[in-house]
Amino acid sequence: MFVKIHKSYRDIVAICDENLLGKFFEEGKFQLEIKENFFEGEKTSSEELLKIMENYRKEDATFNIIGDKSTDLALKAGIINKEGIKNIQGIPFALILM
Repeated sequence: MFVKIHKSYRDIVAICDENLLGKFFEEGKFQLEIKENFFEGEKTSSEELLKIMENYRKEDATFNIIGDKSTDLALKAGIINKEGIKNIQGIPFALILM
């Protein structure tokens, strides 16, 4: 999985499954584009990413999470719940404002 922290007045934590980077999905009027310049950061293990999620959960951060592995890990970290996960062409994603 990739994680990239965008520093702003509110940190944005962009997380995606490695196999989705650079791909585009469309379903009806909805689109999901996993741009390299936004999501390609450090390649991170599940254990390390879980720590990052838990740390930024305590902050005033926004999370953009895309992919099966990434959303499963966010569920485990308590960042999201199942109702907060949407799908486009079977690709799960969640946008969270803490």
